[in-house]
Amino acid sequence: MKISQRGLEIQESPIRKLKPYADKAIAEGAHVYFINIGQPDIPTPKPGWDAFCDDTEDVLAYGPAQGFLDLRQAIVDYFSDYQISLEADDVLITIGGSEAIHYAFSVVADPGEEIIIPEPFYTNYNGYASGANVDISPLTLDVKDGFRLPPIEIIEARINDKTRAILLCSPSNPTGTVYTSDEIDRVVELVKKHDLFLIADECYKEFVYDGARHKSILEYNDITERAIVVDSISKRFSCCGARIGALITRNPDVYQAALKFAQARLCPPTMEQKAALAAYRMGMDYFKPIKIEYQRRRDVLFEGLQDIPGIVMHKPQGAFYISVELPIKDSEHFVRWMLTDFRLDNETVMVAPAQGFYSTPGKGLDEVRIAYVLKEEDLKRALVVFKAGLKKYQELFL
Repeated sequence: MKISQRGLEIQESPIRKLKPYADKAIAEGAHVYFINIGQPDIPTPKPGWDAFCDDTEDVLAYGPAQGFLDLRQAIVDYFSDYQISLEADDVLITIGGSEAIHYAFSVVADPGEEIIIPEPFYTNYNGYASGANVDISPLTLDVKDGFRLPPIEIIEARINDKTRAILLCSPSNPTGTVYTSDEIDRVVELVKKHDLFLIADECYKEFVYDGARHKSILEYNDITERAIVVDSISKRFSCCGARIGALITRNPDVYQAALKFAQARLCPPTMEQKAALAAYRMGMDYFKPIKIEYQRRRDVLFEGLQDIPGIVMHKPQGAFYISVELPIKDSEHFVRWMLTDFRLDNETVMVAPAQGFYSTPGKGLDEVRIAYVLKEEDLKRALVVFKAGLKKYQELFL
């Protein structure tokens, strides 16, 4: 039987494809520190759990395709705390931020057209682009300067007659970079000049450190019709399994097109929406201790990595990831070897090889992404194991 070309070519998850090696290590009795994936150990807030578990409706019925009005309004209220004005009908509830990205790609571009995305980027953008038959035009950034956006001329050079949008992720997964107002201004000028959409993945907007400020593209009134924001509760409320996200746009044509995709999958999950509503109603004070905790973990990780000879990195300003260049040749081989061959007191570590966060072949081979999603005690121990494993790996393979 013939498999579709799309099915053959879609990228296998560079993170999840290595999970069987971790499972085998655990089955053999090893303890694995998972700092490869954005799965925080911060407890999911109790109001969300209570709303999920305590509902007493007799029938779990279909909801509206665009999501429940009270949840959409709660998201409007949440954005108002950032002085961003929205209407409930600007918000479309999706099955995770993933579905929102897929809708955005499918709405702004036809098959064979392009979206410019700075790389390294969230690896699943590759999969969403494949699903929409859209091409990613990668704008390669450099770990040596902290993955900053290049001058406007370099970005503009990527634009051609097939370009339909530029996507920015800030705070960035996988780098932790937070784009400055000046950096975003460059891109805003380009989307206006070349009649493009601007898609922004803003799923980590709360988690910004050291006085940096996240600037939403929804703050730019001169691109109201061009701006599409992808959002999610997964990291915001430490509930990755709930699968509730949102596509946010003030462009009614974009909204209506996305809504037709949403109608085709009927509705987002009811109970998870109720949990999300309860979480949003906690208010902004919820984030203050969470942000402090992530910043403390970031400092532990960054300081712990600094004494690795040959490492190249910049302190992340946001999210809960750091991408680093290591003195190795093949990070995927290193990650796999750590799971299959290395133990320190019967413990090992799983990080994410970075080549899967690039679209350009050959990029990221000596880089890994590390997620500071474990409590401080576990993170410190993971660092000890990681550095011991790296040293042994270098002795064997370099």
